[in-house]
Amino acid sequence: MTEADFAGEPAVEPWPDNLAALLLFQYLRTQWRTGAGGPSGLDYTVLHRKMDRMGLAPDDYDQLEHDIQIMEIAALNCIYAKT
Repeated sequence: MTEADFAGEPAVEPWPDNLAALLLFQYLRTQWRTGAGGPSGLDYTVLHRKMDRMGLAPDDYDQLEHDIQIMEIAALNCIYAKT
């Protein structure tokens, strides 16, 4: 896909407060735990290791983890939505 495929579509920019969670979620895009029924959630071992390397303050760490959990649940709801 190219930008031309989206001609006329408004650009979507994340709010600055959500950028860290979005970038981390994108980083984790290949870190889903899956089984016979499909994805069940993110691999939190990888999540926590990456977050530990970010040097976050405790409150920021907790907030970012919470933000990722919200995105994870939303993604799972989309994956398993009945069409």
